Amino acid sequence: MEQVTRAKRIIKLAYDNNTVPVSQKAIISLVCTALDRTDKKSAFILTLYEADEMRLLEDDRIIDYLYHRYRYVVYPRVKLLDDYPPLLQVELASLCNFRCVFCYQTDNSFTKKSNGYMGTMALDLFKKVIDDVEGKVGFITMASRGEPLLAKNFPEMLDYISGKFVTVKMNTNASVLTTKKIHSILSSGVNTIVFSADAADPETYKKLRVNGSLAKVVRNIELFRDIKEKEYPDAKVITRVSGVMYDPHKQTLSSMKELWGSLVDQISFVNYCPWENIYRSTPNEIVEPCSDLWRRMFVWFDGSVNPCDSDYRSELAVGSFPEKSLSKLWRSDSFESLRKAHGGNKRQTVSPCLGCTIV
Repeated sequence: MEQVTRAKRIIKLAYDNNTVPVSQKAIISLVCTALDRTDKKSAFILTLYEADEMRLLEDDRIIDYLYHRYRYVVYPRVKLLDDYPPLLQVELASLCNFRCVFCYQTDNSFTKKSNGYMGTMALDLFKKVIDDVEGKVGFITMASRGEPLLAKNFPEMLDYISGKFVTVKMNTNASVLTTKKIHSILSSGVNTIVFSADAADPETYKKLRVNGSLAKVVRNIELFRDIKEKEYPDAKVITRVSGVMYDPHKQTLSSMKELWGSLVDQISFVNYCPWENIYRSTPNEIVEPCSDLWRRMFVWFDGSVNPCDSDYRSELAVGSFPEKSLSKLWRSDSFESLRKAHGGNKRQTVSPCLGCTIV
């Protein structure tokens, strides 16, 4: 693979010039060993997904990328932790203009404003979050319970985050995508933008993404493509349409490729999980630990910190930022107790984990 060869070359040169950061040497050594294996049984291999990300990075970002990606992929498998999560998800808004049938936005107890779950992140808080993890967390995703484009200071947030992380990803339903917001995204250096769409025909789309219009979303993504091609031809951004596989009889990858193939770089589905009300889900028999407990952490719009967004009502909240640093919250007693339960085959004793299918 081209990117494996490139990675080996860059690492060798860095070792020859003694420019591998001391704090990264141990992991980069493990990466080297993994890349040299040919039996495909390594704990860390470069998939097509990683290759696509690496292809858009300059050589001087590759070692950083491999360091953080190794932590992202391997640490959940071997249950390792350090002071920061490999990935931080930042919620710009918990509000959403859609009521997708598989989403927690259909839970009235969540969307009722008086219950305190609805809001958008203040610019000052966003800056504090970014300042707290810059240089320590490699990957940032701007997405969680709501639609990030509804954030009041969206352009300013993108401007502030620009160039500070190895990769930045954002998810959007693309329904409120405008020319101004497209320019903000493309000028900020966002590495991956995921357009959430689940169907290729208007009726199925409308049934799944209630309040949404497939025609409008297609127009907006066409606009994004056109602006990118005409005004940002060198923009290093991956575009992806990703849907929730909810009804295999009406959702097919072939139909998605036919509609979206000329508009985006990648098309994918994720498996459905009962997000719409995980608290009512019947306990299942899954005992395998949730890998996200060692992989990522979520910061809600108001600074509340949570282990996952399936727990959208924050029953598992570990504290609040900036009252405590994100590092302390990542290694907090509450978080460690949750990891201990999952790692000790006691997942079924934890709510709402006992009804969740994510591993």
